[in-house]
Amino acid sequence: MTKVKIKINDIPELRTSLDAIYETKTQIELAQWALNLAQHILTIVGYDYEAATSVIQNGFTTNRQWQSGTARMFDVRQAGFKVHQLAKICDDPVIQAAIRVAGQAVGTGHMREHAMVASDYAIKTINLKYPNDINAVRTEREWQITTLK
Repeated sequence: MTKVKIKINDIPELRTSLDAIYETKTQIELAQWALNLAQHILTIVGYDYEAATSVIQNGFTTNRQWQSGTARMFDVRQAGFKVHQLAKICDDPVIQAAIRVAGQAVGTGHMREHAMVASDYAIKTINLKYPNDINAVRTEREWQITTLK
């Protein structure tokens, strides 16, 4: 069972369900899912990450290269750090949280636990975008569970 490392308004039983599915997945399956999660969240907040020169897009590419065996864990780790540096300089807390989802997703190639941290940052993003909306949290956690299955 993974621990929540950030402060979020969540539905614990849905996170527990997600965590149970997470435990059955390989690191590559988690990396694929986490990248999908990051794209999903970045789209929700309206952040354009798809430019060829984007730090985030480069991170996604590096993670995919790691999945196929053409990038090293070190490369994934460095790409994840660059995404987190981008988040640090962001003034908008919603966008900042969404970029952190991407950074954690990229980092899943380094450590599988980053996938669950990415899922929690996705919830933090939802908390910030839709304050006190537990239905928005439920919708997001259910999306995460469905797509990880």
